Amino acid sequence: MTSRDIRTSSLTAAVDPLGPLRDPHEPGCDVFLTGTVFLDIIFTGLDSAPVRGTESWARGMGSSPGGVANMATALARLGLRTSLAAAFGDDHYGEYCWDALEQGEGIDLSMSRTVPGWHSPVTVSMAYEGERTMVSHGHEAPPPAGPGVFPQCPPRARAAVASLGPAGEDGWIGEAARRGSRIFADVGWDESGRWDLSSLADLEHCEAFLPNAGEAMRYTRTDCPRTAARLLAERVPVAVVTMGSEGSYAVDSGSGETVHVPGIAVDALDPTGAGDVYVAGFVTGSLAGWPLADRLAFAGLTAALSVQEFGGSLSAPGWPEVAHWWRTAPDGLRDRYAFLDELIPRGTAPGPRRRAVPTIGFRHSA
Repeated sequence: MTSRDIRTSSLTAAVDPLGPLRDPHEPGCDVFLTGTVFLDIIFTGLDSAPVRGTESWARGMGSSPGGVANMATALARLGLRTSLAAAFGDDHYGEYCWDALEQGEGIDLSMSRTVPGWHSPVTVSMAYEGERTMVSHGHEAPPPAGPGVFPQCPPRARAAVASLGPAGEDGWIGEAARRGSRIFADVGWDESGRWDLSSLADLEHCEAFLPNAGEAMRYTRTDCPRTAARLLAERVPVAVVTMGSEGSYAVDSGSGETVHVPGIAVDALDPTGAGDVYVAGFVTGSLAGWPLADRLAFAGLTAALSVQEFGGSLSAPGWPEVAHWWRTAPDGLRDRYAFLDELIPRGTAPGPRRRAVPTIGFRHSA
């Protein structure tokens, strides 16, 4: 099977979770996002952390687009029309990432640009003991020509996914909210160490905020993820705290509903990108109008499926993988995930997916 066949079968096997909601007057874009695309080089099969002064050999290795590409790919593979605004280097790494996202995943890159003379940022990720350690290198891309960050700032979309930070307000997020986009946000590590919730100015525009337990507890000065979620729900309509293998906990401040969905036990190979996949699953369920508990369950399932493959973006599952899991799901999970029965068409078969590979790309298709 050629790479073209793989791309085609992947796209045609997709389910449109928003199909019943679509109309001719809707935005052409379901989800808009922007950020930095990295080339990820992932080492797996390490028995322990590398030791200074020694050489460690990994049993597995792969390369794939990373950074914001993790989220974009996860959204597209779940059937959402995804638009990404990002800078790409004009080196081989940038060309590979652009092709993998646009041609391989069907992501709209019309608002992205190639920057002459700028090399692609790179992250090396080492997975061991259920965790990962990353080393990155890159330089900030020069600003685009013209008055705005994007050709249109930003495009009309059902939703936008943002990564909040302590640097202050990011103008495009508020503008997207004013243009009708539902804003979903996660947050990165606060290198300043202040963990000041008031510094996340764009939180006021968000419909949902999805930090992990460590981030949530630091921002709320608590030692309990559930307490942290309840405090965050005072600042945002829906607060979701992810807790790794323990699942996730959410609070809807409007209805007062609280939900805990346990994690799904799997043999994890590489957790890179699992948080992005979780957010993509939650956004999918939110745009489709699912109950809060189903959104958490689906997000947790997609994240659990992703960690069984190495790589960030290319480990994200699509509907064929979800269908395969549902057909073989343990009896103890059948009731919790019964909502999948109405979503997955009968006869949906697992299809081939692009996976992270040990090289940027072979010269000839297999």
